[in-house]
Order: sequence, then structure tokens, then C-alpha cells
Amino acid sequence: MGLRFGLLGTGYWAAETQGAALAAHPGAELAGVWGRDPAKAAALAERYGTRAYDDAEALIADVDAVAVALPPHIQGDLALRAARAGRHLLLDKPVALSPRVADDIAAECERRGLASMVFFTNRFSDSVDGFVRDAVESGGWDGARVTMFASIFQPGNPFGASPWRREKGGLWDIGPHALSVVLPVLGPVEEVTAMVGPRDTAHVLTRHRGGAVGSFALTLDAAEDARAFEVALHGERGWVTAPDGDRTAVTAFGDAVDRLLAQVDGTVGDPCDIAFGRDVVRILAAAEESANTGRTVRLP
Repeated sequence: MGLRFGLLGTGYWAAETQGAALAAHPGAELAGVWGRDPAKAAALAERYGTRAYDDAEALIADVDAVAVALPPHIQGDLALRAARAGRHLLLDKPVALSPRVADDIAAECERRGLASMVFFTNRFSDSVDGFVRDAVESGGWDGARVTMFASIFQPGNPFGASPWRREKGGLWDIGPHALSVVLPVLGPVEEVTAMVGPRDTAHVLTRHRGGAVGSFALTLDAAEDARAFEVALHGERGWVTAPDGDRTAVTAFGDAVDRLLAQVDGTVGDPCDIAFGRDVVRILAAAEESANTGRTVRLP
């Protein structure tokens, strides 16, 4: 018997990535599924040979850990409840839409000694993780330029019908992926300036401790021919572009489970734990505040 996981969520990501990875993982047992739509929860539970729960609290009470695939404003509340119940956390990004909620989750995990992991997909690919580690070790970076232009509102895209993505846009949906690569390399963010351009494109500048500057352009609604995904660092080594991920989402999520299990077995912390997820939320919230007010926002 492996670590007993409860899966919170029944959408595309829960079914095709998290559920699939948990059901196949030798060190995990998918002990139950809960979702806001009982019919979908029942169908997903039947697909993976587990039990559907009508009540999230009952599922949390029956497991050792929760994996969450829900909109961030719902995830944050459930993650906090699970942490208060002493459950380990495997969360999607962003962990919440409120820095206060993210702070509370991180504090609860620290207080109770809980394992935690935030699933920034490509950070669980060997190619991207190796790039980040090498960049941190070599140092000498003056900044980063990130362009992530997705186009998810086309017919057939499984994420295009997501209300929270349409409301919060690329800043909150793909911004965490960008920060998961840049933040470990350039270091803590001290100032954020942002504005919104056509097609709900978030243009964000981050000033990092030590003076490096990150430049981000992020949208979910790019013109089809304008789609682009690039993370590039510049400094003493010139320009260096991050590689693409080399794992499927299911395989990458399986690695996230491995790393959570390592924490449960005694490994202290992880580069993608809840403390890092909390820092990402703080930066995104500062960017949103800057775009709304027209002022630079300083972070503590």
C-alpha cells in the first residue's frame, strides 16, 4: 500500500494528468475522488477503480495526502483545510489567488511539518530542471526575457472553457510557469511593474535582489500565428534559451509524486514546495496590483 491520495477535481487536468499519474504510481494509492459535480466524480472514480466522495471533508479525513486540480480560488481554501487536517499537499499552480491564503497554507505546512509540492509542469522535466540548476550554479545573469503567447480560446482546446482563466488571463495561468524558471536564477523579487496590452497581454517587469531585471509578456489569447514560448537569460554568457520540456504531463506529475514521497520519507524541502508557490503568488498579485493602479509595487 502506498501513500493514500485523495484527488480533488474532476476536470480535464484531473482526469488526464493527475488521476492517470496517481493511478499508475507504484508508491501511491488513489483512494478517492471528489468534485463539485457528483456525476463527474462518479465517472472518474469508476475509470480509475476508486471511490467517489460526496463530501470533500470526508475524503480529506480518509487519506494521507491530497492532489488538487481545481481553480486556484477553490484550491486555496481546500488546501488550507487539508493542511489543517494534517494532510500532505500536491497542488496545481497557482496555489491561490490571494497572498494571504497562500501565506496561511505555507505557514500551516511549516507548523505541522507537512510535505508539499506545487506542480509547475516543465520544472519536472529533466531538461528544464537541469537548465535551471546549471544557470543557478554558473551565475552572472543580468536578466531574463520571457514570451509566452498561448491561444487557448480556439475550438477544441480543453482549457478554453475555464472561467477563471478567461477572467485572470495569462498572468495567473502561464505566469507561474515563467516564474518557476526565472525566479530561482535571478533571485527574490523586490519590485514589480506591469501593464496590460491588446489581447489581454500582461507585460511585467520584475526587479530582483542584486539588480537583475525580468521582462515577461504573457497572454492566453494570442493571434494563432503569433503563438510563441521562449524563456531566455542574458548576462556574462550572452543569451541562453531554456529548452522545452522533455516529459509528458503525466510523467512529469509522476515525478512530482516521487518528490513529495521523498519529503514524507524525510527529505527537507523542495525547490517547488509550498514556500516557493507562495512566493510566486505574491509576485503575481503585485503585478495585478501594478497593472490596476499604474504604480510600481514593492514586495517585502
